[in-house]
This record gives sequence, structure tokens and C-alpha cells, in this order.
Amino acid sequence: MTSLVIAEHDNETLKPSTLNTIAAAVAIGGDIDVLVAGANCAAAAQAAAQIAGVARVRVADAPHLGNHLAENLAEQVLAIAEGYSHILAPATAFGKNVAPRVAARLDVAQISEITSVESADTFVRPIYAGNADATVQSGDPVKVITVRTTGFDAVASTGGSAKVEALEAVADTGLAKFVGREIAKSDRPELAGAKVVVAGGRGVGSEENFKKMLEPLADLLGAALGASRAAVDAGYAPNDWQVGQTGKIVAPQLYIAIGISGAIQHLAGMKDSKVIVAINKDEESPIFGVADYGLVADLHQAVPELINALK
Repeated sequence: MTSLVIAEHDNETLKPSTLNTIAAAVAIGGDIDVLVAGANCAAAAQAAAQIAGVARVRVADAPHLGNHLAENLAEQVLAIAEGYSHILAPATAFGKNVAPRVAARLDVAQISEITSVESADTFVRPIYAGNADATVQSGDPVKVITVRTTGFDAVASTGGSAKVEALEAVADTGLAKFVGREIAKSDRPELAGAKVVVAGGRGVGSEENFKKMLEPLADLLGAALGASRAAVDAGYAPNDWQVGQTGKIVAPQLYIAIGISGAIQHLAGMKDSKVIVAINKDEESPIFGVADYGLVADLHQAVPELINALK
């Protein structure tokens, strides 16, 4: 039994999601291969070879694989799929773009966003916006799986000595063309992998209040900034800050929810955080049902006091 993990990377470094996905493969058991497909991606391949638990790194290096277009990457996976019992990808935008194509072409059912492994053919995944867990057993010859990264602790990025094998890259399908990429740059940690997240909801009141209160607090804590869907829809925060079922799934060591009522959609994206602190003036808010520490207070008074106390 051998699993193939599709590595998420930027051609130079591996994304943290790859380490969580490999952890899921370790839980399944058997040997683990990692596919690194990209352009001039030797550095990413060497990083993959050092990961604990990896037996072999398979590298496909070609210009048309550099931007990870799903049409080309899926073809690369399919070219080497024979012989693998499991094919895994992180349940990020990267993995969600590729895995369904691979599953459809292999004529198997994809198993989405697993959070734990019961056995080689049985997995647990959240349903109903995280309000219930489904145990899914698959009889397919190949299990195509996306892994919710917050469900698995990352494996060690060092300590391994995997063999690196060069693959013949598949031809460009010509089905899609990379036009451009706009990358938001910030000195703060990336939201999905941050250890501390400060998130605001509609109760914050305005984009100006996000900047005046939440940004200084995040700076003091070295935290990433997040927002509820209601805050994003109201224009208080950009889309890439959204936490929830239709946003990013996070599980930091500390999650501070400010002015967030706790709609099911939002809770699905942060309820696995290690410690949750909620500040809301409505003591009946659902957010207090998942919070470890709750403060019923006016955030416009409480947050400045918190900032002053931390200085």
C-alpha cells in the first residue's frame, strides 16, 4: 500500500499544508511518495525529501507546470497514478482545484476534507457546516482524498532522507492559460497558518474601526487578521480575511473573536482553535457557546483597554 501526496508549493518552498497532508498519509499507513510538480522546483523537491516519513519524492519540472494550472497538474497526477492506493491533496484552493479532476478521471468518489483516519478505507469528515461528523468507508480501488489541514498536526520538516526521482513531465494540455497573479503582501502571519488570529465581525462597525482597534491589537500579539462573512460583505475587511465555511478554516493556538455573533458558517471555520476568546455585548450570542473565555462588553471600550494593558 503506497500513498501519493500532491505537494503544494511555490517552486521554492513547500506550503505548510503539505506537512499536514503527509501527516494524514502517515495515519493511513504504508509507504508515502510526494509529487512535486512545477518549474525550476528543485529546491521544493529537496525540502520534500527531508520530511520525516517520506519514502520517495517524484519531480516533474516543466514551464507549463510552474503556475499549477489544474488542467496540467491533474494530467501529471494521472500519468503516475497507477499503483497508488491513496492520492491525497490539501483541502486548500490548490487541492480542491486538482483532486476532483483526478477522481473523475479515475472514476472514483472523492473523499473530501477528512479530519481523521479510522483505517485505510475509513475516514471522518465534517458535514452540515461542521455540526456533525460523518464516518465514510470507501470501496474504491484508489482513494482520492482532500485533507483538512487543521485536523492533522504537521509532520516534522526535517529528519527524512527520501530518494528524489525525476519524472517526464506531461505535455501542456492547452486548456488554460496563466494570465497573472496579484499577491497581497503583509508583514503579519498568513491567516491559515497563524498561531494567533484576531477576527472582527459586523459588530466592529466599520472599516475604520478595523484599522483603529483590531490592527493595533493584532500587531501587539503578532497575530493574523480575520473577519466574519458579515464583516467582509459589509466592506469592513477584504475577502482573503474571511474565516468560515466559505472562507478559510483556521485552528490557531489563540482565536480572539471581536464583535462576532457566532453564526454556524463562521463557527465551522474556527471552532477547532485551541483557545477561543470572545468579546460581544450580547450575552446570548452563539459565539459564547464555543468560547473558552467570554467577555460581555462593548467592544469599543473593551478593545482599547485590552490594547493599553498589552502595551
